[in-house]
Formats: sequence, C-alpha cells, structure tokens
Amino acid sequence: MNIKFNDVLELFELVNFGSPFEHEGYICKESGKTYFYSAFGDNEEELPDDINDEKYLAIPYKNELNLGNNLAFDFTLEYLPSEYDKIRSIFNRKGAYARFKSLLEGAGKIEEWYKFEAKHTEEALREWCKKQGII
Repeated sequence: MNIKFNDVLELFELVNFGSPFEHEGYICKESGKTYFYSAFGDNEEELPDDINDEKYLAIPYKNELNLGNNLAFDFTLEYLPSEYDKIRSIFNRKGAYARFKSLLEGAGKIEEWYKFEAKHTEEALREWCKKQGII
C-alpha cells in the first residue's frame, strides 16, 4: 500500500479531535487513499458507498490503542508519582482532561506531558500500522 505514516498520523489526529465517535477516518487498502467524515458535516467529500467493505481500514480511536486514561496514569507514575491518587480521582468525573492539564501546568509538567503523549501515540500508531500491513 502506498501511504506515508505522517498521513496516517494526521488522519488519526483528526479522528480523535473532540469527543469520541464524532469523526471517522478510513484508509483504502488498495489505493492508500484516505477518507475523513465528521458528524458536524464539514466534509470535503462523501464517503464511498462501500466504506464498510473489508478493503477499507477504519482509523482507531485513542482508547483502542490504550492512549486514553491509562496514558495519563502512566505519565503520572513517571513524572508526578505523589499526585497519582489525586489524578486517579480527577478521571472519575466529567472534564477530567481539562483538570488534568491544569494540574500539569501548575506543576510545570505540561510540556513533558505533550512530549510523552506524542511519543506514545506515534509508537502505538506505528504498531497498529504494522499489524494492519500498511507501513
């Protein structure tokens, strides 16, 4: 398949922007062409009628690659272990990521978080691509 990893990463980021399941992304296994669909209707082109066919790969959501809350917990254990219980409790309520990032800003760890998140996202997505046979 003729597709660049950066194209997959860009589509992954679009799919995972906002609330879960608001956006969808697909890669055609035959051509490498990517497709994006947003529930908000700002779609440049319609999805193919056969998008549910096995010739298309659906771009995963972060949680499918274990990049949700567990990533925040892993970061906390490594960079702010004394705040672990507090951060665990933050994720029991709505708006957790905003509070988590606010806590990180206060602790001077927000840049480390963004680097940690980007590194682990790229690693997980590359592994997914390998399993799918697309890179």
